[in-house]
Amino acid sequence: MAYNPKTVDNSKMAYELGIDAGGTYTDSVLIRKSDGRVICSNKALTTYPDPLEGIERSIDGLDPEKLKLATIVSVSTTLATNTILERTGYPVGLILIGNYDIPEESGIENWIMVQGGHDSNGEEVAALDLSAVENFVFGTKDRVSAFAVSSYFSVRNPEHELRVKTLIQELSGLPVVCGHELAQSLGAYERGVTAYLNAQLLPVAEGFLKTVVNEIERRGLNSRIAMLRCDGSVVSMHEAMKKPIESVFSGPAASLLGASYLSGCETCTVIDVGGTSTDVSLIHKGLPHLSEAGAVVGGWQTKVRALRMETSAMGGDSHIWVQSGNINIGPKRVIPLCRAAVLYPDFMNTLKKRWIPDRLKLNEHIQATKFFVRTKQVPANLSQEEKELLALIGNEPLSLKDVYWDRNILPPRKVMDSLIQKRLVQAIGFTPTDALHVLGEYTEWSSEASEIGATLLANFIGVDRHEFCLKVKRLFARNMARDLIAFLMEGVDRAEIQKMLEGGFFSRFKVDIPVVLLGGPVRAYVNELSKLIDAEILVPEYSDVGNAVGALAGKGTKRVEITVRTLYSESKYDLKTRGIFVYTPLGRRHFVIRSEALEFAEEFGRKLILDYMTESGLFPDQVTVSVEKKDIKTRDGEIPIETRLIFEGIANSDVYEKCL
Repeated sequence: MAYNPKTVDNSKMAYELGIDAGGTYTDSVLIRKSDGRVICSNKALTTYPDPLEGIERSIDGLDPEKLKLATIVSVSTTLATNTILERTGYPVGLILIGNYDIPEESGIENWIMVQGGHDSNGEEVAALDLSAVENFVFGTKDRVSAFAVSSYFSVRNPEHELRVKTLIQELSGLPVVCGHELAQSLGAYERGVTAYLNAQLLPVAEGFLKTVVNEIERRGLNSRIAMLRCDGSVVSMHEAMKKPIESVFSGPAASLLGASYLSGCETCTVIDVGGTSTDVSLIHKGLPHLSEAGAVVGGWQTKVRALRMETSAMGGDSHIWVQSGNINIGPKRVIPLCRAAVLYPDFMNTLKKRWIPDRLKLNEHIQATKFFVRTKQVPANLSQEEKELLALIGNEPLSLKDVYWDRNILPPRKVMDSLIQKRLVQAIGFTPTDALHVLGEYTEWSSEASEIGATLLANFIGVDRHEFCLKVKRLFARNMARDLIAFLMEGVDRAEIQKMLEGGFFSRFKVDIPVVLLGGPVRAYVNELSKLIDAEILVPEYSDVGNAVGALAGKGTKRVEITVRTLYSESKYDLKTRGIFVYTPLGRRHFVIRSEALEFAEEFGRKLILDYMTESGLFPDQVTVSVEKKDIKTRDGEIPIETRLIFEGIANSDVYEKCL
């Protein structure tokens, strides 16, 4: 739904506050409830490790009088995603019930596999070994912050998971996350991973959400606070704290909803260009296109329902570096030269020294425009090589030549990479943002620093700095087009798509639905992108804060799956029905007559939806519940052997905010 500008009396209106805490920026917007119009917005740099300062600065830039009238605050963030990617979650004890194949490279430290579990019909296949669980809990409870439990076929019968959860709570008092509570699809190990990651994120989510709550209360705002999930739905703060894993990709979900809202397109593809990455996703008839397999984060396959998304490590802060006459983008993120000149007073003098490295030694770190600076992170558990290199890097940016001015050799690349990964060192370099500064299409910081950097790199390519920056811009746009087509043409070889885009053919890819661009200076890429694809390309007003808008555009929803299954005797001579079983998130029920099983399933599914919504403060007449049935039949059978019922409750948007 796009906003509809009208002339209204602002003093009598209520407003909604959207906040998006991204990897580079924290954005805030105020939307007027009467007509859905964005009234004001602001951006501030995200602060680490405590996001409070960034949130404060972002909100400070909004109209203070209208801010007082905000009745709802909705938040989206990449915090959960970044925590998993950077492996900075809290320690968790994982208990797997049944027989599993655990990948050797899983990296999970505190885990145990115990006897127990059920079969696909929900029948117990082995007695639960509670004594092994008890010993594991006593041995790990003092070094973990929570426990995660996953049992074989717990979606058919969660009895063993629930018994283990009760025992752990009695023995330790620590939080326990069960696999069946987060996912209702098959895949015991993936459910275990989902529960494990969720348990890791519990303290992180609690800290972030409390930061938001405290900041809203400090400002004296009488606002209800909600969180956007990765499937585009909105949940209360209480629910968000219980299941933080579901905020994975809430940032991209916010961009998708925000793009649809601002452009007025219920069906469109969205290219969201951030500081670190570029994300491509799709919304169809107002609903995000979701991944059937579940979200994959940092190599972990989870069972979290999330957007289907094409992501590349290419953003406005991606490192531009040259080697063998070629221009490379990323994958590492750096501080742009133009911004470093503002952050560090002496940086311009360092940049003007114009160190020219040997062409034969060029790599991602050895560049005429690459610099390194210490962060405020406290070092711990460093190797001797790391300690020696870190001691040479100060609080002002230095090139590798400056760092190693009195030595004949440069540090091993892996040592510098390790210090950067541990956030002890921050890299500075030329970026697409610098290229736009040189071209005059984005002038937020120091254009002089960008011009010096472009001149240095252009010399290695054999062009002038203006042409060099045009090449960077074209390369960036071509990668945007590649990601878009790869997303829309799922399964087509990316190399073939790349070949088509680079070939200079008398043809272009055609996209039949609008392409909406979000991000800071995305307007600069419209012309280049339109040369590569035939599509309606839109850059709506407030596209630079689209995620914060999207945080407010989600709906209150709840999804429940129930399976009705007919079981037969195993005799091949006499096929008899053993009964009808209904598998629900709370357990299984046995029936003799299939129609009674289906009737129970429909009533129970609706009850679970309405009970959840009631806990959020809604009445039944304020919720719309839809049911989708999927039958599985034998080739010649008329009666389904299995029926899967998918219930989805959607709250009326006009009343949902009253109960968050």
